[in-house]
Amino acid sequence: MTEFAGHLPGLSAGEVEWKTLHFGAWGEAAEIRVPVLSEAQAAALAGRVRDNARTYLKTLRVAEITAIIDQAIARLLDRNDPWRQKVERLLPIVTGYDAEMIRLGLTGYLKTFRQPQLKRFLAEDFADPQILDDFQPRPKGGFAKAFGPDLLLHVWAGNVPGLPLWSLISGLLVKAGSIGKVATAEPLLAGWFARILAEIDPRLGECLAVVWWKGGDEAGERVWLAQADAIVAYGGNDALKAIRDRAPVTARYLPHGHKIGFGMVARAALDTRKAGALARRAAYDVMRYDQQGCYSPQMLFVERGGRVSPREFSAYVGHELASFARKHPRRALAIEEAAGVASWRGAQELRAFSGDRDLLGDSADSWSIVHVEDAQALAPSGLNRTLSIVAVDRLDDVVGLVAPFRSFLQSAGIAAEPEELFRLAGLLGQVGVTRICALGSMTAPEAGWHNDGRFNLLDLVTMTEIEHAAEAAADGFAPYVD
Repeated sequence: MTEFAGHLPGLSAGEVEWKTLHFGAWGEAAEIRVPVLSEAQAAALAGRVRDNARTYLKTLRVAEITAIIDQAIARLLDRNDPWRQKVERLLPIVTGYDAEMIRLGLTGYLKTFRQPQLKRFLAEDFADPQILDDFQPRPKGGFAKAFGPDLLLHVWAGNVPGLPLWSLISGLLVKAGSIGKVATAEPLLAGWFARILAEIDPRLGECLAVVWWKGGDEAGERVWLAQADAIVAYGGNDALKAIRDRAPVTARYLPHGHKIGFGMVARAALDTRKAGALARRAAYDVMRYDQQGCYSPQMLFVERGGRVSPREFSAYVGHELASFARKHPRRALAIEEAAGVASWRGAQELRAFSGDRDLLGDSADSWSIVHVEDAQALAPSGLNRTLSIVAVDRLDDVVGLVAPFRSFLQSAGIAAEPEELFRLAGLLGQVGVTRICALGSMTAPEAGWHNDGRFNLLDLVTMTEIEHAAEAAADGFAPYVD
């Protein structure tokens, strides 16, 4: 089957050169055609999106924008809608993920963008979201209004379905014209969402575009970077540095690099009644999208002293990963991914000769766990359902084991009593962890979550302030003064 990716307002398919990407295997394959725009087409499209945003999107009230987004999300949630049916038919082929995993995972994720949750996005960043619509009074005196950029460029990465919607919707909420560059690994959903918006409100559909260029294409990338007032980019540190070096110095740059998620299990959570269910939640976080998200756990630290030992807990998690492998099989790995898993397993097998670790799962399994008895610093796993479980005497010891990797810290899943949860959160926050969540929820951030500890919306806007003195002076020129 063939599908055209992207959303190019003002350009017909016949005007554009298309590159065909091949996904899947014989019998269940898809050809996805991505747009390859000339420099002139790219510049014209960027100008068109910017102009349309100025004349239309910026005139809408935030409540109107959230209502339109809600309608689009409702269509993607409706399994009887043709767009949702296309999602369920094509995304498993394109990403390789289990169809049921995509169906359930995407449904949960899309609920994050229903209208009540969008209000949470706004409330998290603005005490009064009406500041995006009109000048509002400020506590220090005077008035202020928040303005989004005229043109916001999104550079997306990875193959986890739906992740581009987070920044794309954030751009809409601050009334920014948006151009998003899809990843080759998943080039479809962002464009579909943009087209649904265009069906609901054709003029809004002209305020955003979804494009593609080949990773590493410096000349093509520079064209888009030169047009942007603000840039949100995702990917590895080398790729993000390259974008920063090529971006105009006047553009606001918001990079989101690779992170290593980890979990912590207190001895209070390790009794025979709770440990099994907890192990299943931890395994779910590892299984979901095969650890391709930056918030997926790659290491668990398990405290000694519970009724279930760390070694026994490792076996519990292994049992649950085996169960998930039968229900939601791991996707077929690319050569380099399979090599990464094999390399990680090989390194763990060599180190096992020292007697401080055990390897669960074998090369025929689609998952692997290494249980480590001696304290070990945070380290990446081989991804794709590989996990290190490290025994520690006290969870306080974990702080020192993760602190040297501050730039890679983001999400920590904690299973502990309330008082312990808040105490550990304070210690982890000091070393750079920005999100504390429950095991089982690591791969599903809440609406309004501050990605990398930053503001989704506030970082995108500039504030225009009317000082109190200006207001007072203006009063002297009013006609009623005479």
